[in-house]
Amino acid sequence: MKTLYLYPLWLRAWHWGNALLILVLMVSGASMHFAGTPWLLEFKTAVLTHNTAGILLSLGWIGFVIGNALTDNQRHYRLEWRGLISRLVAQLHYYGVGIFRNEPHPFQVSEGMKFNVLQQLTYIKFMYVIFPLLIVSGWAFLYVVYLPQSLFGINTTWLVAMMHLTLAYFMVLFLVIHVYIITTGETVVTNLRAMLSGWHREREH
Repeated sequence: MKTLYLYPLWLRAWHWGNALLILVLMVSGASMHFAGTPWLLEFKTAVLTHNTAGILLSLGWIGFVIGNALTDNQRHYRLEWRGLISRLVAQLHYYGVGIFRNEPHPFQVSEGMKFNVLQQLTYIKFMYVIFPLLIVSGWAFLYVVYLPQSLFGINTTWLVAMMHLTLAYFMVLFLVIHVYIITTGETVVTNLRAMLSGWHREREH
């Protein structure tokens, strides 16, 4: 049995706090978008909840970026360009076909790299592109009264709102896929246990 400590306490605390905040943002955001729906939050409560969670999410993201820059966790976000396409094709084949045929996983977790290439590309895109854009658009929406009334001939409030909403939908999609990927470890709960304890365990091949 191979045992690796891949998820330090700060990363796990950020991960679960981030997950909770995203769920709060989803509920409060839906409550504002579909205001008046009985089973959702009251509009004023939703606004306060959404803004508070958004501020905390922003601080958490800054903490993640600093933590990643100052610790060894950054190594998992460094792309190995040699053979990237072939590894990506193999990973896509595994998730699309191989996993249902009980084929061996084309990627083995190691101390030097805990993400397969598809996870790595996805996390880089979300944590360093979509996530900051979501945060920036949220802050822009919060202070939209200080922005020009129009941008490129389009109402600024509408433009910021649509950008924020579109990015939020991407984040929800990421969350759904992320939950599914959690179940694709050696067992259904292998990855979940690793993110709870910090230790990744699997049989050596």
